[in-house]
This record gives sequence, C-alpha cells and structure tokens, in this order.
Amino acid sequence: MLEVEVKYRCADWPAVQAKLAAYGAVAEEPRTDADHYFNAPDRDFAKTDEAVRVRRIGEKNGFTYKGPKVDTATKTRTEIEVPLADGPEAAAKATAFLTALGYRSVAEVSKTRRVYRFQRDGFSLEACFDDAGRVGKFVELEILAEPERFEAAKALLLATAAELGLADVERRSYLTMNLALAAEAR
Repeated sequence: MLEVEVKYRCADWPAVQAKLAAYGAVAEEPRTDADHYFNAPDRDFAKTDEAVRVRRIGEKNGFTYKGPKVDTATKTRTEIEVPLADGPEAAAKATAFLTALGYRSVAEVSKTRRVYRFQRDGFSLEACFDDAGRVGKFVELEILAEPERFEAAKALLLATAAELGLADVERRSYLTMNLALAAEAR
C-alpha cells in the first residue's frame, strides 16, 4: 500500500474543522503519538529518504517502515506497519530488538494528534490535526491506496486541501524539522 499524504502548516484549525463537518467527518479523541526513530547500520536514512520507527499511541505500539517519497507534490511513499504487543515493556523490547541489529537511535518526536475520518469519491480519508510542539501546528491529509490508484488519490487529496483552504505545504517530516531546530540551537 502507498501512504498518499500532504501536510500543511495551519494555525486556524477551527475553520478547517468546520469545513470537515460538511463532509460528515467523524473526529476521534485527541491522542499523543510518541515516535522513536532509528537509522540503519548499512545506510543513512536521511540520504535514502526512508524511516524506521517504534510508535507509541497510548498503550498501543507498532513498528513502521516508510520508503522513499515517490512524488514531488505529495509525501507519497510505501508504508509498512507491524503491530506490536501493548505497553511500555513491549516498546522497550522493540527498541532493544532494533539496537541489537545495529540500528542507532536518532531522536524521539512527540505530537498531539486528533484524527477526523471521512469518505470521498470511493476513498477513506484522514485529516490529522497535529500539534508538533516547537515546530508548529499542521493538518495532514492522508489516503492509503493501492499503487494503481495513486493518481486518483493524489488528485483527491490536493482538491480536498484546496477546498479546506490549506495552502502552506510542508514536505519535511516532523523528525527532520525537529533535528533542524536542534542543530540551530547548537
């Protein structure tokens, strides 16, 4: 599956949320995502545009691999998610597993997220309202699609973003933005 995604800087969440109501979007409870990113022993993910992380959402844990972006207008990439057992012990074991294989810890990034889910044109969409702390507030639009439906998913996401009034595109990941801020502080 491809994760077809666009991310926008957005300070006026209420205006976007009001427009989502017209789509019949259903909001989930806010949550905190804590992502622990790793670099591979055999290549530099910053150079290959890949990512490996252990994500914690409350008690839920999972491994995620994100492949290189395949498009310049969106953040589309292959995404593979593997659920893990719940709880802090399982997250610690997943981290130890990666470390034992030679993966190096890069950074931990947390954000508060509220997901809105809705249907349009045969696709299931998510609008994620992310408060990423010192890097800012964002809205991500996302569709998981088969590769043969990529162009249709991309067109729908870009049209939806325009309808929602989202225009300040941000292609960098939260990890990249956090690492840049840390480098500036040195």
